[in-house]
Amino acid sequence: MADVIFFEKPGCGGNARQKALLEQAGHRVIARDLLNEPWTAETLRPFFGDRPVADWFNRAAPAVKGGEVVPEAMDEATALAAMVQRPLLIRRPLMQVGDRRDCGFETDRVDAWIGLGGVAAAGKMEGCLRPDMPPCPKP
Repeated sequence: MADVIFFEKPGCGGNARQKALLEQAGHRVIARDLLNEPWTAETLRPFFGDRPVADWFNRAAPAVKGGEVVPEAMDEATALAAMVQRPLLIRRPLMQVGDRRDCGFETDRVDAWIGLGGVAAAGKMEGCLRPDMPPCPKP
């Protein structure tokens, strides 16, 4: 199985479920704090691959939900600069296995990449589990 470097927001229930699913599938999860990582545009960009810029964003981030940040209106350089300044805008988790990087937790995509060993995901695996609630407190 794989060693997965997993950039998360500590205390996020969704990230906890994602890590548990990876571990159940036999992977070793190496958790890192997404919010305190010293990101640069150069270190962050590879996680997004060929996804459209709008797909790089955490839709549950207060600045996105409140309309202050409009992902569809951003180009690559502007988006990266905003995310380096405010990591809460980054779609979680960011994952790295070897030299490959990805963002988000789409179970079909993760399964095709590193395998989930037939472990079934129960319920929603990406995004805020409680969108009706205020944002999780920053640790």
